[in-house]
Amino acid sequence: MEQSLYLMLDSRGTPIARGRLSGPVTGQYWQITVLDGKIDEILAHKKLKLLSITDSGPSYQGNIVRSRNDMIQLEVEKLNADAADMRKNLRVLVRFKSFIYPVTGRWRGRREVESHDLSAGGIAFFTDHSLEVGEQLELVVPVTTQPLVLSCQLLRMRPTERSDTLLYAAKFLELCDDEESMLRESVFNLQLRGRPKPSEYSA
Repeated sequence: MEQSLYLMLDSRGTPIARGRLSGPVTGQYWQITVLDGKIDEILAHKKLKLLSITDSGPSYQGNIVRSRNDMIQLEVEKLNADAADMRKNLRVLVRFKSFIYPVTGRWRGRREVESHDLSAGGIAFFTDHSLEVGEQLELVVPVTTQPLVLSCQLLRMRPTERSDTLLYAAKFLELCDDEESMLRESVFNLQLRGRPKPSEYSA
């Protein structure tokens, strides 16, 4: 059975690295192998938040007790915050071209859009066409391990400094477990790739 993968965040909620739960859980003590060669970045922090990548389980907070090579031991406790909300609210700025298709809208055919940001719960995108808040549509998400065609509903129009286009926010509807897992992992990986290096953080 595959061991659980976790996204490891600092106290401000910024993703730092991925970690794999190693060995049995002994009470509140966890052994986690830090992946992607980022052990030094992890050890720069005393306290971490853990969000599961491989399932929709609860989130945790842990204090680093000791480390050896790429492995750390954490004293963990379950966070009271809703893990599902934390995952959905973890939003990453990402740009890709895509298409939308009408479900309840009065228009026909397909329209090209450009993403602004993406989360496990929804997306914001630019379009040259006026849409109606509340309408449902299908949208292609090409940045997951396999492209997904997802149903979503327009929530609102967002302000934008771009004068030649409109920006809409939409939430995803009726995601199956595989779709949610693929979205979550894609958002986490994009967030890690786009994260500033330690030297880029302000003091």
